[in-house]
Amino acid sequence: MDLAGQAYVLVALLACTLLLCGAQEKDYTVKEEQPENVRIGNLRKDLNLNLDPSIRLSSPLQFKPVYKTGDVPLVRVEANTGEIFTSNHRIDREKLCSGVFGDKRCYYEIEVAVLPDEIFRLVKIRFLIEDVNDNAPLFQSTVINISIPENTAINSRYPVPSAFDPDVGLNGIQHYELVKTVSEFGLDIIETPEGDKWPQLIVQQNLDREQKDTFSSTAILQVTISDVNDNRPIFKDSELEVMVPENAPMGTSVVQLHATDADMGTNAQIHFAFSNQISAATRRHFSIDSTTGLISVKQPLDREATPVHKLIVLASDGSSTPSRATVIVNVTDVNDNVPSIDTRYIINLVNGTVLLSENAPLNTKIALITVTDKDADLYGKVTCYTDHDVPFRLKPVFNDQFLLETAAPLDYEMTREYAIKIVASDRGTPPLNTSAMVLIKIKDENDNAPIFPQPEIQLSIPENNDPSTQLIKISATDADSGHNAEIIYTLGPDAPDGFNVDRRSGVLSVGKRLDREKQERYSFTVIARDNGSTSQQSNVTVRLIVQDLNDNNPAFTHPEYNFYVPENLPLYGTVGLITVTDADAGDNSVVTLSILSSKDHFIIDPQTGVIKPNITFDREQQSSYTFMVKAVDGGQPPSSSYAKVTINVVDVNDNRPVFVIPSSNYSYDLVRTATTPGAVVTRVFAIDNDTGMNAELHYSIISSIIITSRVSPRGLFAIDKTTGNITLQEKIVPADQGLHRLVVKVKDLGQPESLHAIALVHLFVNDTVSNATFIQEQLRKSMETPLDRNIGDNEELPQANGYVIVVIAIIAGTMTVILVIFVTALVRCRQTPRHKVVQKGKQSGEWVSPNQDNRQIKKKKKRKKRSPKSLLLNFVTIDESKPDDPTHEHVNGTLDLPVELEEQTMGKYNWATTPTTFKPDSPDLAKHYKSTPVAPKKHHVIQELPLDNTFVVGCDSLSKCSSTNSDPYSVSECGCQGGFKTVGQITTRQVIHDTVH
Repeated sequence: MDLAGQAYVLVALLACTLLLCGAQEKDYTVKEEQPENVRIGNLRKDLNLNLDPSIRLSSPLQFKPVYKTGDVPLVRVEANTGEIFTSNHRIDREKLCSGVFGDKRCYYEIEVAVLPDEIFRLVKIRFLIEDVNDNAPLFQSTVINISIPENTAINSRYPVPSAFDPDVGLNGIQHYELVKTVSEFGLDIIETPEGDKWPQLIVQQNLDREQKDTFSSTAILQVTISDVNDNRPIFKDSELEVMVPENAPMGTSVVQLHATDADMGTNAQIHFAFSNQISAATRRHFSIDSTTGLISVKQPLDREATPVHKLIVLASDGSSTPSRATVIVNVTDVNDNVPSIDTRYIINLVNGTVLLSENAPLNTKIALITVTDKDADLYGKVTCYTDHDVPFRLKPVFNDQFLLETAAPLDYEMTREYAIKIVASDRGTPPLNTSAMVLIKIKDENDNAPIFPQPEIQLSIPENNDPSTQLIKISATDADSGHNAEIIYTLGPDAPDGFNVDRRSGVLSVGKRLDREKQERYSFTVIARDNGSTSQQSNVTVRLIVQDLNDNNPAFTHPEYNFYVPENLPLYGTVGLITVTDADAGDNSVVTLSILSSKDHFIIDPQTGVIKPNITFDREQQSSYTFMVKAVDGGQPPSSSYAKVTINVVDVNDNRPVFVIPSSNYSYDLVRTATTPGAVVTRVFAIDNDTGMNAELHYSIISSIIITSRVSPRGLFAIDKTTGNITLQEKIVPADQGLHRLVVKVKDLGQPESLHAIALVHLFVNDTVSNATFIQEQLRKSMETPLDRNIGDNEELPQANGYVIVVIAIIAGTMTVILVIFVTALVRCRQTPRHKVVQKGKQSGEWVSPNQDNRQIKKKKKRKKRSPKSLLLNFVTIDESKPDDPTHEHVNGTLDLPVELEEQTMGKYNWATTPTTFKPDSPDLAKHYKSTPVAPKKHHVIQELPLDNTFVVGCDSLSKCSSTNSDPYSVSECGCQGGFKTVGQITTRQVIHDTVH
């Protein structure tokens, strides 16, 4: 059940308890003189106390009678069952209700408390005592004297003193009779309005004193004969009711009676007297003047003892029959009685003191307080209260009855004993009051947990301490007493190994050597538990800080560091970071770094450990550097350590691939028509002077055309991207015969940008190579055909009209004139550079290998600037010769590569970041490009390859060429001395070159 459900049940139980805890009354009837253990009733059943089994009680159901102090219990109530039985004490109605007059019902009352407090109720049980005839009537005196005159008329009546019977009802006096009958007298009974029976003696015959003057009865009734008096006195008022305050002093007149007599002389003299039928108590309190008839107070009155007095006054003139008058004297109340307090304890006393647990719940019933005041009306109204503020209250239950119960939680630690003064006061003027004391001692319960003076204890200790070092004495207090206040100290479950606390003294110690570098802070709990039967505990958190000592050297994350930097890293760029730690703290952990014996090539930040170069790198000159780094902490004395640092210079992708195979853009291979698909027909091969991924190459065919048939190919050939092998994909059909041109691209896998080169691969699909001139013509057309379209794209359709033909002729003529002028300028340009090449020992018929001492180029940056718009024009010279053997199938060509470095373009190239020197193990490409000279016969017009093609070169003499890409040897724009310029970007162009030998 959740908390809300539990709260709901609790509220319901409390409401139920409040309803059940009201006062109740229950009536039973019991006869007096009952023997012991006669069952009277069952209180539990009669009160319908069938409790819900789900109600949990703090103790079993109990019925506890609450008797007055000194009372003799007339009934017995079984504590567990509520059964009511008669006790071993005699029930005597006449004794129990001796002071009851006029009311013939007699009750015996007790209060029964139904416990425990969860279902408390107070039940007032009234037992109606039924009378049994256990008392005989008694006359006031054994001898009653009555004087009767002898001349008394027949039927005259004379009152006889009544007898008294304490029983009531039918058990009371019912009849009088003369035991010894005499003829002269008879007996009659007169019943008063109040129900009293008065016997009267009746004269039945004439009396003669001389014959017999005395008659007697069982009560010894003696009758004396007197003289005749024929008129009785008459009272003015035969019934009177008067009021007399109870504090009336003796002699106070109560009432004056008046009576008259019609006789004369002595027979008219009236004598007043009280009848012998009034009680002795009344006769003691009042007197009457026999002559005047004045009734006065004879003794002090007490309303509380007898509130009403009934006086029967007889007025007699000496005749036989006196007159009768009744005077009712009501004694009025004055506030002459102090209230009384009767305390009946519900909780058993121990040596006259209530022992109450401090855990007693609210509304715990302690005693039943009954207050009474014998006075009447307001003088008998009593209020009851405690005289000072205590955690107890008086709760009204019945008239003038209160329950003393707890009104607030009790705390032994605050107040251990209460002397409660209960005051009862009436409403008289001035009021009268009385008081009673109730002593309550509070029993200590283990309701207080030990308390630490602070919730947290902060400690510190230097590391490397001696074992068994005492840290602190922990102390807690407990507000309870006795065993409940005895405290035992223990470590909490979170306490680490090595710590101890003394169970009694609370001394906390550490039994091991602490190492701050392993653990700097400890946090654990110490438990203080009391020794009560149900122990309570509390915790305090101990936070221990281990203080640092400089007992650790600086520690590098690695004993040796290897850094890899690109060779184009700028001066003071970041090489790497040296990380060093010190397990100590504070100044002991502040580490300063320095470089030992690095020849000032590098600098290091002493705090951050960042290494920067003080030089520029050249991987070809020095590929690695090694030095030592020292780390010193700030402790006293300081500690130090060393680490080795190696810096490796890493290659950058600053060289583009170079084709080795094919050897020339004019070379070709024969593919026979019977070649099977999947066969390797030729291969390409390129090299890259970089290393690693920068030198890994991938091949691809970016375009292909059939030069002979002027049609687009159908994917007849494919290339392996890693090996460069070109294979036949499909079976050759007649339409596939002819010269195929494949544009092959090779690119490296360098980062962040790959470099590439392009070469032309010609495949002649035929069974033989019988017509070399035809093949050369096809190769020439291939060179004239742009790389991105077919050769037929420049021709008009056969059905073009004549106007278009005329326009084409004009354009062709103009182009011819331009080409003649261009060739003339080119011839002049070639003569001087060729001479320079001869001086360097280079053969004009060979390819030029890349400059192996390229660093000399860097030193020539201060040459005279040329025109910024100069371009390096690329030319390929093909010298043809007819072989002596007409069946010769291989054609070699000589390709001259004049290279002219244009100073303006060179200034734009980033020589600082991109190396321009081939690696030492780069192959000499010149050996791949030998050719057989052929006689110059005609002009050759070819299509220039893209700007980054390795094999497209310009000018016919050796000169240096500028480039805007990363490869200084790749040709993009070249300028030749001689002044020919081409303005703007060159995508493709045709150049007519006249070869002169």
